Amino acid sequence: MSSLWRGLLCPKLWLYDGLMTHLSVACVQLCSGCDPADNMAEIDRRVRLAAAAGARLVALPEACTFMEKNRAAMRARLFTEQKSPQVAAFAELARALGVWVLAGSQFLADEDDAAVNRSLVFAPDGTIAARYDKIHMFDVTLPNGEVHAESQSYKAGTKADMVEVDGVWLGLSICYDMRFPAMYRALASAGAQVLSVPSAFTQVTGEAHWHVLLRARAIENGAYVLAPAQMGTHENGRRTFGHSLIVDPWGTVIAEAGADDDFVMAELDMAAVDKARRALPVFAHGRSFSLSDKSEPVHD
Repeated sequence: MSSLWRGLLCPKLWLYDGLMTHLSVACVQLCSGCDPADNMAEIDRRVRLAAAAGARLVALPEACTFMEKNRAAMRARLFTEQKSPQVAAFAELARALGVWVLAGSQFLADEDDAAVNRSLVFAPDGTIAARYDKIHMFDVTLPNGEVHAESQSYKAGTKADMVEVDGVWLGLSICYDMRFPAMYRALASAGAQVLSVPSAFTQVTGEAHWHVLLRARAIENGAYVLAPAQMGTHENGRRTFGHSLIVDPWGTVIAEAGADDDFVMAELDMAAVDKARRALPVFAHGRSFSLSDKSEPVHD
């Protein structure tokens, strides 16, 4: 049984029995283009800078290796995880620097040759410690007329996951997932102390919802949130919001990237997770309930 499902069956895993630790993290901000080689050169530079600054976990945004102009161009660049030059480069980078690298997400081909939007966590020895395929598809028409149809481009994942990083449990997610709080509650109930949300948030939704959603996910779960983001006007014409964030378990933004920042850093103290969860023990207070019959009016 996975650690995630053990935690759902035994939700007291969120209490850490005095075993606390620290983790130095960095969120890298990018403006990825169409050519993976160009993007990987910039990723390599920024990850090395973050590692030199003391980051033990370096997190990258969604679609970090490329953001193509259309589905056909995206499909033409797909590799399986085993054959991807970018996956191999991430593995070597993690191994060379001796740090954890969260490759926020890449577009890869699965075993059925379907495209997936996959987050990979590389351990300091270069091995893949965890993988997560984006579950919630961004199929929307925004108020400014901007249309996104992710389900037409790649296959949705079906399994949430988390991984232990130097004694800290990291729950994995990607971008649009952040609008589905039940997923984060499941991860936190299973023991996740830090929630990663690598993103390529649109400019219009970012201005309206980015900060408040990420702070809410931190507050309601008493967890740190890491949100490395794409930022700027991309080669494919898309505009992303940026503002890579690190939020503490009380909902305070403790690091935020500006337009010119390569990355932002913070030292995460797991004692803050325990303190927030003891102050507001929502895991213990949750109750089952049923909805009233909507066929009958509900009166005061």
